[in-house]
Amino acid sequence: MKTKLLLPLVLFAAAILSMAFQTDTKPWVVPDKNVKMVNPVKTSPASVSAGKALYIKNCIDCHGKTGIGNGKKAPDLKSTPADMTKPAFQSQTDGALFYKISEGRNDMPRGKKDYPDESDRWNLVNYVRTFGAGK
Repeated sequence: MKTKLLLPLVLFAAAILSMAFQTDTKPWVVPDKNVKMVNPVKTSPASVSAGKALYIKNCIDCHGKTGIGNGKKAPDLKSTPADMTKPAFQSQTDGALFYKISEGRNDMPRGKKDYPDESDRWNLVNYVRTFGAGK
């Protein structure tokens, strides 16, 4: 009788644990109008530097120093931070990245709230592009 109860209990515990450590694997769909947005902030040393300062202040704890998603808070998140060095990330348009920074999702906060000035978010786009340089 004990073994008959043990299997359902083990399966239930496994299901609960898998939900607790589940990452978001759903595609992040960006509206077409945002995908097509053109970055109005030219990539320049000043823009990249401004984006880097914002990244260090607000993004590094989850996305990590080099953008691979290994920041000190990453293990505690319910979703996995993006690896910004990967071609799949870098192949996104500037408009798509701007949208994702602006809107946030799951553990990632809405950048519109933290950076109400759109140029700050565009500077972040220009900075995260540096993670794909030379790859």
